[in-house]
Amino acid sequence: MQVWRGRKGRGAALSWFAAMGRPVAAGLSGLALAVTILLASGAHNPAQAADCGNVASPGLDWSECSKTNIMLEGSDLQGANLAGAHFDSTDLSNANLTLANLEKATLVRAWLKNARAEAANFSRIEAYRADFSNISANGARFASAELQRAEFGGAQLTNADFQKAELGRADFDKAVLTGSNFSLANLSRAALSGATIKGPVAFGGAFMYLTRIEGLDLSTATGLEQEQINLACGDKATVLPAGLKSPENWPCPPDDKD
Repeated sequence: MQVWRGRKGRGAALSWFAAMGRPVAAGLSGLALAVTILLASGAHNPAQAADCGNVASPGLDWSECSKTNIMLEGSDLQGANLAGAHFDSTDLSNANLTLANLEKATLVRAWLKNARAEAANFSRIEAYRADFSNISANGARFASAELQRAEFGGAQLTNADFQKAELGRADFDKAVLTGSNFSLANLSRAALSGATIKGPVAFGGAFMYLTRIEGLDLSTATGLEQEQINLACGDKATVLPAGLKSPENWPCPPDDKD
């Protein structure tokens, strides 16, 4: 299909239709249709395409791009659009992801150790066995994320949102969880022991089968029910909210790491 652009192109189109013996009106109708289809496809509209070939920089668009198994350590991706991008086994340690949008991105076995990700959007990511240790992600969103066996040791997660997240066997040792929201999250076998909580943390509806809460001060936690505590693993040092009591089966045996 030939497509003409500009005033000269339009004149050439008219001449072509005349030479072919076609009515100009019909030709223009066909030309308009061709242009409409072309524009709708976005084939000649680079602004609609992601910057997959561009190097890491603040604010770029890598949405849906494949960036698996590469070194991006220390990259500045502040405010970048990384929605749906593929970062499996990619090194993002020490990267700046502040305000970045990673919704629905895949980060299976990715490294984000020591990254900065304040107010970043990690909602609905797939990050099985990802390393978020020592990340600074205060105010970040992890809602409905797949985070089984993820490492959050030493992470700064004040006011982070983990609603409905899958956190089976995730490790939060020495993480700061003040103000975090675990409502309706799956915390089965997750390790919260050793975390720091100085203020409210929401656990309403969370599944806490064998969740490790030994030594944890949960006196300011909200949404906890006795049924959740009965499933969890605490000890004499665990401080519970008023009205809840330690079950007789505490302490639990050591966790099977397999």
